[in-house]
Parts: sequence; C-alpha cells; structure tokens
Amino acid sequence: MTDPEVISDQVRYTKVTRQQREMEPIVEKYRELRKLDNDIQGSRELMREADDEEMRELAAAELPELEERRERVENELKVLLLPTDPNDDKNVILEVRAGTGGDEACLFAAEILRMYARYAERQGWKLQVTDSSETGLGGIQKAEAIIEGTRVYSKLKHESGVHRVQRVPQTEASGRIHTSAVTVAILPEAEEVDIRIDPKDLRIDTFCSSGPGGQSVNTTYSAVRITHLPTNTVVSMQDEKSQIKNKEKAMRVLRSRLLDVERQKQQDAISAERRSQVGSGDRSEKIRTYNFKENRVSDHRIGLTLHQLDLIMEGALDELIDALVTHYQAQKLKEETERQVANAG
Repeated sequence: MTDPEVISDQVRYTKVTRQQREMEPIVEKYRELRKLDNDIQGSRELMREADDEEMRELAAAELPELEERRERVENELKVLLLPTDPNDDKNVILEVRAGTGGDEACLFAAEILRMYARYAERQGWKLQVTDSSETGLGGIQKAEAIIEGTRVYSKLKHESGVHRVQRVPQTEASGRIHTSAVTVAILPEAEEVDIRIDPKDLRIDTFCSSGPGGQSVNTTYSAVRITHLPTNTVVSMQDEKSQIKNKEKAMRVLRSRLLDVERQKQQDAISAERRSQVGSGDRSEKIRTYNFKENRVSDHRIGLTLHQLDLIMEGALDELIDALVTHYQAQKLKEETERQVANAG
C-alpha cells in the first residue's frame, strides 16, 4: 500500500486496499491464536516447574479456560479462512412481490418492504425504492429497491424465498386466520465488469411518469422502460425526474437480473442439491413464517423460532440474520473439513 507505483494507480490501490481490509481480521485472529498457544504453554510450564504450590494451582485452574478459548478462536479462524462469496461486498437489488392471498398478501408485501427499510436504516445503509405497483388499500403488488452500504449482500443473501404470514386480515369480519405469502428476491448488484450487455440487444422506451391511480407526476417523458430482447427481461424506472438518471438506475437493475440468471445457470449445472442451498436464489421454498397472533417468527431452514414478531417487523432482524449466517458458515466449514479428509484419504 505504500508502494509509489500502487499509490499512483487508483485501480490497483483500490484493489490492494480491499485485500488488506479482507486479510486484517484473519491476521488479528491468527495473532490471538498464537498468544493463546503461548499462554497455554506458559501455564503448563508453571504446573511442572513452579516452586510455589499456589502458583501451580492457579496455572492448573487457568489451563481449561485457556484451552476452551483456544478451541473457540481456532474455529473462528477456520470460518474466516473459508472461501468467500465474491458478491458479499456488493449492494443489492431487493424485489418484493405479493403471492397467494389477494389484498392481504399485498398488505403484507408493503410491511415486508418497510421491515427491510427499517433494518437498512439500523445498519446505516441507504434504501431507495426504484419501482412499485401499489394497491388501493395501501399494499403493494410488487416493489423494487436498491440497497447500498457496507457488505449488504453478505447480510441479506439468505432472505430470498417465500415469506408466509398467518394472521386475521383487516378485511376479515369473522376473525378467521388467513395464510398469505410474499416472495422476496435478493440480487447482488452487478457491475459492468460482471456482465456485458450489447446495446443492440436493448429496446428503450420512454413515457410519462404516473403515480397511484394514474395521477400525473411528471408531464415530460422521464420514465424509462428497458427491454433486454434476448431474455425478454423488462425493467421500468420512474422515481427520478431525469430520464438519464432513470435510465442509469434501470441499467443497474437489469445487469443484476441478468447476472442472477447466469448464476442460476451455473448452479443448475453443478447439481439440483446445490440449488437448494443458501445463495442459490431458489424462491419456490417457504423459508419463514410470521404468525401475528402468537407474536412468532419461525425460520424453517434452521429451526429457529423467536417470539418477537413486533420487533422484527420494525427492522430488528439481527438475531435472525446472525443465526442464519452462523448456521451456513458452520455448514461450509463441515463440508470443507469433509473434503480435506476425503482428499487426504
């Protein structure tokens, strides 16, 4: 990082800085492990060689705690050394769509979008809704947003899937509990280097922006609709008054969708089992249930149930998300250990 040639080259300097940032926690954890090794060795030497009986007893009492800490730190280091997801540092495109359940599903979709907006605010991220299709009751049929911040994808990548809600709808007179569903997709934002788009493959249409109920928002042709002809992928953007800005945002979303398609193809080629794992983008499987009557949230992938739905809907997702990250890190560590054992055999 202090090399003048690196400093003068912004691209190289950015790359080296990122590498240094990625390596720093590994180096710190390794140093912690080495210190514990030295402390354990010192305690054992005291137990053998100290003339003072009290010193030997203190060393013997300290040793189990040191060995337990060493095992924990060693496991943490192993997790840090696992192959990283190249998308972890990226911003994301969030897509929320109402599924089965009619108006109730649309209302819950709006609440899910708000939940992620609150969580993003807690994390110090920026969430900007770029497109939404609203219903008359305050719900949404679908919505898209860009979330920008530090390691957004690493936190949110496990949120893709079907989110099921169980509650008495506001429109239900008899008080019966209904079950509805909302689909959430988390796409890592693609950069231009990730996926190349031939301008010849695009059809770009412009139109006047409009709000709920057809109310005119902008009488100029600032809204943009981009169609990727080979895949028939369509992205609309109208949240900015500038056609240029809307086009830029639409291209960001389009690149991310096309990258997600490519990732799906790669994962399909690996195996059907691989597609069911985290990060696969498989949205057909129910991942979580929100039960309002019992104030309960259950994540079916890891068997975790929390009775704090009211807090979670206000964006307090940390316990859920941290548990998912820990679970899948442990799974990756187990797979890596089994692979090393198999190779050694």
